Amino acid sequence: MTKPLAEYNFFDPAVIENPFEFYQAAREQAPVYLLPGTKPPIYLVTSFDLISEALKDPYTFSNNFSAALQGRAAYDDDVKKVISRGWPQVDTLLTNDPPSHTRFRKLVNTAFTPGKVNRLEDYVADFVNELIDGIIDRGECEFITDFAVKLPVTVIADQLGVPRSDQALFKTWSDAFVARLGGMASKEEELEAAQHIVDFQHYMIEKANERRKDPKQDILSDLVHAQVDDERPLDEAELLSILQQLLVAGNETTTNTLAGGLLLLIQNPDQMTRVRQDPTLIKNMVEEILRLESPTSGMWRVVKKAGELGGVPIPAGSMLHLRYAAANRDETKFADAEAFDPGRKNAGIHLAFGRGTHMCVGAVLAKKEMTVAFTHLLRRLDNIRLAEGRNDLTHFPNVLLRGLKALHIEFDRAA
Repeated sequence: MTKPLAEYNFFDPAVIENPFEFYQAAREQAPVYLLPGTKPPIYLVTSFDLISEALKDPYTFSNNFSAALQGRAAYDDDVKKVISRGWPQVDTLLTNDPPSHTRFRKLVNTAFTPGKVNRLEDYVADFVNELIDGIIDRGECEFITDFAVKLPVTVIADQLGVPRSDQALFKTWSDAFVARLGGMASKEEELEAAQHIVDFQHYMIEKANERRKDPKQDILSDLVHAQVDDERPLDEAELLSILQQLLVAGNETTTNTLAGGLLLLIQNPDQMTRVRQDPTLIKNMVEEILRLESPTSGMWRVVKKAGELGGVPIPAGSMLHLRYAAANRDETKFADAEAFDPGRKNAGIHLAFGRGTHMCVGAVLAKKEMTVAFTHLLRRLDNIRLAEGRNDLTHFPNVLLRGLKALHIEFDRAA
């Protein structure tokens, strides 16, 4: 039984770690809930239908929430000094509204067409099997480090034209952006993250300049030379903004979904057996994993003009927090919503990638990577299980993103 909402603190690390009882209480008691003591006021939205409604109205509930992601860079001189050594943060995809957002989306879409992503399937499969080759004789691994990080980092870095010798830097830079997004970093962590972000910017501008002179068959070349409907090409700050978002979206969330998905299979051995016996379920299973894991747990919106949502008046100047992870367990949309069902008929309607104009541009690539990964992991590894005494199954503290810290597994080689 859930407690009254007033007895929960949404920002409590214990609630962030295990939020599902709170989500249920919020959906039942106040699906549009004014979080106590927040300035500006923050309204938490947990209903699937109400989040979908808000996503359709960017003119009231704006994506231009970059100020909410500033952290100490908004007021701390030490952090500002570090950030000033790079390029300014500009609004392109995530923190932008139409019509400006439309231009950037068109430019980026040229690099992520379904045809281009489908042509990557054999390349992804080869690398997945290379990673499995590296662990299969050991019979155990820390799955996040040995597989779930390496796959998406390598894919996005390869597609951005970054040599594999530099890919460790990509993980460091991605972690820095995530720390800044999460809203729970100390000053020392923010200073370190700021320096990593500046390092990323200088590195990528150098690579972009190389692609201007000598284009390759990669996403970086596509973006450097992208031009749609006679629009001007991306300038350096815009290019960096998009590359930053591709780095995080193409890396962190896929890592977290792979790890969370494997844990779901381990915790539901009957479903793992079901999928092994019928691999045609894997594509739909990926949708179900995305629904339950929701690696982007939520996202901000700025209320540009007074409106209402679910009968609750929302004043201009307040914030919405659209909690995708709660909506994806909404019992009015998903029967037996807490259960993991790889055959769920409507799994694909989840909000894990958002919806509408701001649906994640890399969703097709992420799902391709996960489908290929689970196909080969379940084909080549048997009796996948948690390593006894080595897992606490806790998550990184982060308001926006959800990911396991570690996943130690043991397994047998499949016959």
